Amino acid sequence: MKTSSEKPKPKAPQYPQTFTHHGDERVDPYFWLKDVRHPETIPYLEAENLHTKAFFADYREFEEELFEELKARIPKDDATAPAKSDEYYYYTRMEGDKEQALYCRRKGSPTEGLEEVILDCNLLAQGHKSFSLGVFDVSPDHKRLAYATDTDGSEIYTLYFTDLTTGRLFPENISRVYYGSAWCLDGETFYYITQDENQRPHKLWRHRLGSAPSSDELIFEEKDSQYFISCELSESEDYIFLNRHSHASSEYYLLDAKDPRAPLRLFSKVENQVEYQVSHRGDFFYILTNKGAPTFKLCRTPLDKTSHEHWQTVIEARPDLTLKGLHAFQDFMMVLATEQGLQTLYKFDYDSAKMTQIPFPDPIYQANLGANHEFKTDWVRINYNSLVQPNQTYDLNVHTQEKIVRKVQQIPSGYNPEEYTSERILATSHDGAKIPVSLVYKKDLRQAGPQPTLLYAYGSYGMAMPPAFSAHRLSLLNRGYIFAIAHIRGGSDLGRQWYEEGKFLKKKNTFYDFIACAEYLIELHYADPTTLSIMGGSAGGMLMGAVMNMRPDLFNSVLAIVPFVDVLNTMLDSTLPLTQMEYQEWGNPEISKEYYDYIKSYSPYDNVRRTAYPNIYIKAGLNDPRVTYWEPAKWCARLREMKTDHNVLLLETDMESGHAGASGRFEYLKEIARQYTFVLATNTPELCTTPSLEGTKPPL
Repeated sequence: MKTSSEKPKPKAPQYPQTFTHHGDERVDPYFWLKDVRHPETIPYLEAENLHTKAFFADYREFEEELFEELKARIPKDDATAPAKSDEYYYYTRMEGDKEQALYCRRKGSPTEGLEEVILDCNLLAQGHKSFSLGVFDVSPDHKRLAYATDTDGSEIYTLYFTDLTTGRLFPENISRVYYGSAWCLDGETFYYITQDENQRPHKLWRHRLGSAPSSDELIFEEKDSQYFISCELSESEDYIFLNRHSHASSEYYLLDAKDPRAPLRLFSKVENQVEYQVSHRGDFFYILTNKGAPTFKLCRTPLDKTSHEHWQTVIEARPDLTLKGLHAFQDFMMVLATEQGLQTLYKFDYDSAKMTQIPFPDPIYQANLGANHEFKTDWVRINYNSLVQPNQTYDLNVHTQEKIVRKVQQIPSGYNPEEYTSERILATSHDGAKIPVSLVYKKDLRQAGPQPTLLYAYGSYGMAMPPAFSAHRLSLLNRGYIFAIAHIRGGSDLGRQWYEEGKFLKKKNTFYDFIACAEYLIELHYADPTTLSIMGGSAGGMLMGAVMNMRPDLFNSVLAIVPFVDVLNTMLDSTLPLTQMEYQEWGNPEISKEYYDYIKSYSPYDNVRRTAYPNIYIKAGLNDPRVTYWEPAKWCARLREMKTDHNVLLLETDMESGHAGASGRFEYLKEIARQYTFVLATNTPELCTTPSLEGTKPPL
């Protein structure tokens, strides 16, 4: 591919890191990039950015057209379906060319009466490239708002309070706040979480509105750095739950939400490798746990007997159904589950202890709970979509099965779901495991032979990748691309065991599964290595780096977004925010030679070798606290040193954002346009044109 600038070459560091672990002496020649104050670090990142800019200059006009194409699929004026909470209906709204949301409510009616804008994020984001809202919490009496903002992508938030009756901002603000919060029912007492110097959420505080934060009461301090803490108000609004959790164990504490001076009490003591979550209704707590049940079971226990020896099982675990979440209502409970590779919803009846599955029309779909603020109701808010059906928000009466559609995702430039189709195939991995692959493409562009394909996956932390709709993806489908999702092990797409078989000393199953999916797409003549692109972000970026090292011949181009690629060095650095917690995901190489050797054998940075690699685009964020900028920077430098091909290698570091990249709804589309431009330019440059909209059906 063409480029009009020389490739950056990191200067040799004055002091490369030399270290020994378990008798293995290693030298990290790019260790110096970890120091943002090193005189060569910022110049190197800027040089890589200039190199990337020079590449995309050849496609500037197409990239701009693609951005406008993506933008045309988003309504300028849009709003979520109002969700009822007591007398109020809450919703968010987008307006004109504004990048950020307006948080609004109406009293008495979802559509009539005076709209009250309770928070305008456009005003808060002024002057900042990055903006995110970490806390948005309205008090139960609807008179106060607590919100927390971050303006550099670091995920270190500052907390503010507003009086919604007067619009007055309270004088105090609180720094270093993390996600998770809860109001006491008095509307004056607020619980919040703060981070330590390594950005671990570790302290729960009680604040009285109008008082100095220095006088706040410390309620709980987490001393074990492998655990994070969070808090929330129960659906019944009777309790505030404090949850301390790692990747393998959890423990809950309770506070009486009606008492602003309530003491904290333990729910049930933590047990190794036992997870549980708690919900409340009436005289019982309901518990979802994997204690003696790998796919989780549902239990209940009286309010005054909460330790695990008192838990009574009401729904036994099933091997074909993994229970994943609870949402309690007064007369029923919704249970989220994974079944046959799909996320399903069940209604649980308290009296009969029976579960009834909620039916959905498509064979491949995504369904989850929407905004459900009401505890005493017969209605549940559900969000539903599929690979070909845009998102639909509707209310379902769980007793009569009456369904009221509240909102259907609009695509102003036009979209007809009948023009597209989806299917699922099963690839066979190295050990015989059958790996689902979800496909979507435009019917009239499907060929008898291979087509350009983008294969996406994640495969870590038990996160399932749902077959969800994306309006952005149409820019590829309308140019004859197939989009594929590999539901690989390490995620929980096929249940809890699917996750367990892709972590610790079985992590390589994740990579073998992905390679098997790519090979099967080629075998079935869906794809061809010369036009097969792959994509993953964060831990999915680690997947990209690993499979590139294992099978560089199998892919033509790679999108690695904020990739976790320096796995061994990161897991040896216990001062980083996530490292100690993630010992329960990857293992601890500091104390175990077995884990050290295993992680070293797949860590992308440590396994770059002298060979030909695909075309590669790497995205990083300078302020990223989850995957620090130096991981992709070091990886790129090592690739430049070792690769033997003339393919494109690009590193783009956003100098003003973090893990999530650009935060504005249109600014974010520029990142999508850039990624798709890279795929098209390296895979199918003849398609770097804007397709005709002639014949497109009217919008939904």
